[in-house]
Amino acid sequence: MKKYRLENFKGGWFIGDFEPTIVKTKRFEVSVKHYKKGDTEKKHVHKLAEEFTVVISGKCQLNGQILESGDIAVLKKGEKMTEDFKALEDTVTTVVKIPSVIGDKYEV
Repeated sequence: MKKYRLENFKGGWFIGDFEPTIVKTKRFEVSVKHYKKGDTEKKHVHKLAEEFTVVISGKCQLNGQILESGDIAVLKKGEKMTEDFKALEDTVTTVVKIPSVIGDKYEV
């Protein structure tokens, strides 16, 4: 077994077509993100990838909808976020993007 620390990966992204990574693959990418209450991320769009966000704990707002622990949001490729992501309380998410495409994030 090999052990890693999440904080050693950029933005929680630990599998995908980037460095550093545990597994380098163009097929998908995975992250675990920790947000403090009030943290935001700018609205954006992926032209080539789909993005799946699972709320592990906490509560956040994405595309005008409130998401809580156990909710899964799916953004299809080309689907624009209509407003910034906001953590309404301390929140942990797991995000999977398919495929892993470097630079496929465009602020709206």
